[in-house]
Amino acid sequence: MITLASDFGSPYPAAMKGVILRESDARLVDVTHELPRQDVRAAAFWTRETLPYFPPAVHLVVVDPGVGTDRDALVGRVGDHAFVAPDNGVVRPVARRLAAETGADPEWFVYEYEDPASTTFHGRDVFAPAAAAVHEAGVENFESLPAITPADDAVDLRFPTATVEGDSARGEVLVVDDFGNAITNVPGSFLDGRAGETLSANGTDAPVETAYAAVDPGERLVTVGSHGYVECDVNRGRGDEAFGLEPGDDVRLRF
Repeated sequence: MITLASDFGSPYPAAMKGVILRESDARLVDVTHELPRQDVRAAAFWTRETLPYFPPAVHLVVVDPGVGTDRDALVGRVGDHAFVAPDNGVVRPVARRLAAETGADPEWFVYEYEDPASTTFHGRDVFAPAAAAVHEAGVENFESLPAITPADDAVDLRFPTATVEGDSARGEVLVVDDFGNAITNVPGSFLDGRAGETLSANGTDAPVETAYAAVDPGERLVTVGSHGYVECDVNRGRGDEAFGLEPGDDVRLRF
């Protein structure tokens, strides 16, 4: 299996699939091609939250604001999983999560390429051929490919850490999902045992609830989302608008 995730929308992923299918018999699975455009951190968050649920696969992730520059093409391995991506940190968080879950150490390599057909579409001309080559060689053996060399200093990406002190927490909005839920980096444990209490998020009050439907449609709430973080939400509405929050915003929570 090769999974594909990008910010390409349509029809660009079709060209990537065509290249892979010419060189591989892999089963192709689209994760999404609607990642926030050129937002490496958001892509790192969403791939960390989705790819670990797949069986062993080659994961092709292309969100690449540095396309056409001298940034490397990266190939990684964690146990039975492989990653193919630009060397901008986008797959480092998911690799750390898989390492924690499997006990396997991440390994990083550079995929050497020369003179791609385009300087603006390395997804088709660099990363798709790399993913096909890794798949055909096998996750256990791809470092034997002549284009693969060890990576000395792959770019890392880490999410900021929230500060929790008693009844208050300071953090940051990591992402906003398509429902408008503003997902912070404050750990969900901050809300343990506080259901039904009122919380202030940057001066906007809302109840702490365990389900969206615990409040009326259109009403604000604060809850712990499926990703394990505190979210500022609205039942059947947009939490980002109701709380005035965007990705990257500082957020202060206080009971």
